[in-house]
Amino acid sequence: MTDRILIRNGIVLTQDPQLGEMPNADVLIEGDTITDIGSDLAAGDARVIDASGDIVIPGFIDTHRHTWETCIRTCAPDFALITYFSAILDKFAPHYRPEDVHSATHWGALECINAGITTLVDWAHIMNTPDHADASIDALSATGIRSVFAYGFPNTSLVDWWFGPDYTGSVLTSDGDEARRLRSQYFSSDGGRITMGLATRGPGFCKPDVVRHDWELAKELGINITVHVGMDRFGYTKGQVTALRDMDLLYPGTTYVHSSHLTDEEWQLVSDSGGNVSLAPQIEIQMGHGWAPAATAEQYGVPVGLSSDVATTAPSDQFTQMRAVFGSERGLAHQAAWDDDLDGLEPSPGLITSRQALSWATIGGAEVAGVADRTGSLTPGKKADVVILDGSAVNIAPIIDPVGAVVCAADVSNVKTVLVDGEILKQDFKLKASLDAPRTAVKDSRDYLLAMFGEPEPGWLSATAST
Repeated sequence: MTDRILIRNGIVLTQDPQLGEMPNADVLIEGDTITDIGSDLAAGDARVIDASGDIVIPGFIDTHRHTWETCIRTCAPDFALITYFSAILDKFAPHYRPEDVHSATHWGALECINAGITTLVDWAHIMNTPDHADASIDALSATGIRSVFAYGFPNTSLVDWWFGPDYTGSVLTSDGDEARRLRSQYFSSDGGRITMGLATRGPGFCKPDVVRHDWELAKELGINITVHVGMDRFGYTKGQVTALRDMDLLYPGTTYVHSSHLTDEEWQLVSDSGGNVSLAPQIEIQMGHGWAPAATAEQYGVPVGLSSDVATTAPSDQFTQMRAVFGSERGLAHQAAWDDDLDGLEPSPGLITSRQALSWATIGGAEVAGVADRTGSLTPGKKADVVILDGSAVNIAPIIDPVGAVVCAADVSNVKTVLVDGEILKQDFKLKASLDAPRTAVKDSRDYLLAMFGEPEPGWLSATAST
């Protein structure tokens, strides 16, 4: 790691409301921390990165990704949510070995860094054994990404763990002892590059006493909860937030994933309790969860983060998520204006902006992930999680509105440089990490899991034919 780095003369979109957008600015990094942002900063003995004409942003935050599914990427492009449950969670997940979790998590985290995602909430509901958990943590650590390891439940059988007649089974085995082991062994400090959360199933998926056990365990361990709520038309996804209220379990800092069908009362409960939402807009509209209700969350003052959710079905970068939520939320507002018979002489009311979309992918995501004190904006004193986008690229130049360039034009190919904690993990469009061994490992996992799946889906290559 270089002790001092000066990013020179970039178009700096700080996402800090006090600093704003700076068209010709420098970012000074000392060790793992941003120490100054301004014009014509003295370089001294710093390593200088020329960002002239490039766009400098805080690293993206992915607030909810089942990273363990990376080795079965794009196996389910046409699946609806109910099909995903029966295939991915019932036919793939029970066969995952620790080495498959490691290979998928390692490759998925490298994918994040390559796409400018510097913080990942790894929603790890594949904790079939303690070795699976150790493998996940080791893989995250190996890549250098900032991450929240959201420790989840086993997926050994869909019937046993999701739709059993009694909805039994805690998020954790041994009455929480395994979570306590992980907290003590890996996360005794909350200041590390990897921190811990608890990925739970919540009301509707298990008995109330199990829900209470898991929420109280999170409180005991001093970690935040992340839970799926309000998705698709399933009866058991309705009223989950009010059920938590009735159990006095509306904890501050809880992330409510999807939240596509919350009632007005539930939105107010989330807001009043200090909760937040993680939205996966591409997945939600593609798989049938519902619309990504970012505008509604904003109305209630609820922090919004964006999520890629599952690599089985859609792209796993924040450019996709920003455009999906930008298009879908504006589309809904336009449709409402049409339905209200407005004359069209003024823009449709209630339109979200490109700046809101970028904020949800950065500082909003950091609030959701519980790391806004250290990342999510380019602010002196925060960690140096920085991304430089190539402003000269054929799909970006010429730049007029740099936020518009990021939200409406840029893609993964434009991610030029990525730093996490001041450490350069991608430089000149190339990851610093060697990809050969992790690529081989993730392919081996894919081949093994395809062989274990049973009768393949139409269109799938056989394991021996796959590349």
